[in-house]
Amino acid sequence: MDPHQFHGKDIPHIKLDPKMTIEDLVDVFASSGFNGRQLGEAAKLYAKMIEEDATICLTVSGALTPVGFGGIIKTLIERGFVDWIVTTGANVYHEDHFASGLPVKQGSFDVDDMKLFEKEIVRIRDIYIKFNETLEAEDQIIQKMFVDDFQDKSFTTAEFCNLLGKRSKAIAKHPEKSFVTSAYEYDVPVYISTIKDSSLALNLAVHRLENKKYDLDFVREIIEQAAIVYDSKKSAILELGGGVPKNTAQQTGPLLDQILRRNDGGQDYIIQITDARPDTGGLSGATLQEGKSWGKIQDSHEGIVTVYADATIAFPILALYVLSNQKSREPKRLYKRIGEMYDKLREDYFKNPTEIK
Repeated sequence: MDPHQFHGKDIPHIKLDPKMTIEDLVDVFASSGFNGRQLGEAAKLYAKMIEEDATICLTVSGALTPVGFGGIIKTLIERGFVDWIVTTGANVYHEDHFASGLPVKQGSFDVDDMKLFEKEIVRIRDIYIKFNETLEAEDQIIQKMFVDDFQDKSFTTAEFCNLLGKRSKAIAKHPEKSFVTSAYEYDVPVYISTIKDSSLALNLAVHRLENKKYDLDFVREIIEQAAIVYDSKKSAILELGGGVPKNTAQQTGPLLDQILRRNDGGQDYIIQITDARPDTGGLSGATLQEGKSWGKIQDSHEGIVTVYADATIAFPILALYVLSNQKSREPKRLYKRIGEMYDKLREDYFKNPTEIK
C-alpha cells in the first residue's frame, strides 16, 4: 500500500465499555494513532509470531525482574510463547530474590539516598532492596552454587542459568517464583549478554582469588544463538528495551550471512519496545529498519513494529493479549537441542567455508 495516498482505515470515535476485554482494548489501540496504534499492532504481531510457530526470542534489558515482571516471563515460557531468552545478569540475579524469599519492596524515588545508604537500603528507582537480608544473602547463594561447578571446563551463560534454575527448583523456598526455574523446566535457554557486568560475575571473584578459574566460552555461545535462528523455519524477537540483549539477538543475522555466508537473511519478525531515541546513534534507539542494512531482519517494510513506550506499561498489555487469545504451544525445548543445532550449522559451514585471505 502506497503510504503517500489518502487511504487507510477510518479513525473511529472511540467508545469504552466497562465490559471490554483485553482484545477489545488492543483493537482500540490498533485503530487509533501514534504509539497507541503501534502498541496495538505490536500485540497483533506477537500473536502472529505464535500462530506461525516462529521461534521466539525474548530480550530483556533494564531492571524488569525487580518490579516483578519475571512472573509474566514465567507464564509466557509455560505457555510456549517464549523459546529462548537474552537478558542482563542483573535480571537473573534479582529474579532469584523472589525464588529465595528475599525481601524486595515498593519504595520511593523522591528520597535522600544518603539516608537510604545509612539504613542499608539499596534503591532501583522506586524499588527498595535490603543490603544484608537480600543482596548479601543472594551473594551467598551464588557463591555456594559455584564452589564446585564449572571448574576446569568451559561453559556458556545458558549453562550457567540452567544450573541456577535447577538449583532453585531443588532447594529454593519459592521455586515457582522464578522464570529461570521455569526456563530450566521447559528447556528454554537463557543467555546473559554481559555476565561480567552484574553481581553474578562479581560473586565469582571470591573463588577466582582462590585460584579457581572460569572459562566462559563466549564464541560457542554466539554460535549457539545463530544456530537457533538457522534451525528455525521462522525466527522472531520481542525486545523489551535495547542495550546489549537487543544486539545479541539481532547479530545472529550478520554472523550467519556476513561471517558464515549462510544467506539466512536475519529475523522474520521483531517487536521493539523502547524509550531511546534513534538520533543519538545508540543501539538501544536504532530503528529496526536500520537493522536491514546489517542483515539483521528479512524485510525493512513488513514484520517489524517499534513502540516508543515504557516496557513496564506496554509489556503486560502484549503478554495478556496473547495469553487471552492464543492456544498454548508445545515447548520447543531448545536447550536440549543446542548441541544438535550447533553441529548442523558447523556441518553446513564446512560444505562451503569462508575463505580467510
